Amino acid sequence: MKWTRAVHHLDALARTCAEMATRPRTIFPLRVTELWAAGPVLDGPADIEFVTVALVVDLPAEDVPWLGEPVGAQHWASAVRLTKNPVAARWRSARAPVWNHQLDRPVLLWDHVGGVAEETLDALRAERIEPLRLPAPTPDELRERLTDELAVSLRALRKANRGYDDQRWRPGKLEPVADLLWRASEGYLDLLDALDAG
Repeated sequence: MKWTRAVHHLDALARTCAEMATRPRTIFPLRVTELWAAGPVLDGPADIEFVTVALVVDLPAEDVPWLGEPVGAQHWASAVRLTKNPVAARWRSARAPVWNHQLDRPVLLWDHVGGVAEETLDALRAERIEPLRLPAPTPDELRERLTDELAVSLRALRKANRGYDDQRWRPGKLEPVADLLWRASEGYLDLLDALDAG
């Protein structure tokens, strides 16, 4: 995908987040409170495979383990046609830092208080985004962040494993609990690998 198209996707998603914030809670109980951009799109013009974003929700960190999806995430993502675009969404808790080893120095594009960050989008288009990015963590800060996330991820993995075991021999579809187990496993292993590499 061309870089300009990737920036277009970010702009459109920021505006969609603003629109979704006005929708009734009875229809969309999961509330996205912030949208952050991360990854190669922030490095300047170059073709990229997909855009990486962090969607922040006001839930405890325990409910949003790394690479997991909080309850209601698929409904929200379907409503904004997130899966129809080349976007890799990473769900994050508002009660923990948004950044980690993959979300390196992200930049805020929208939040429920300030709205769409027009100046940030303009800076991105003008290739002047660097001063607006979060500062890089020290190696110790990154290790501490990954350790905290790994603990959350391990608890999520254990819970998903119990859920899978409980459902395994019961009537009904196994895919939802199997998918949950896979996401919990993937997140845990990704964090473990990041800590081992550091």
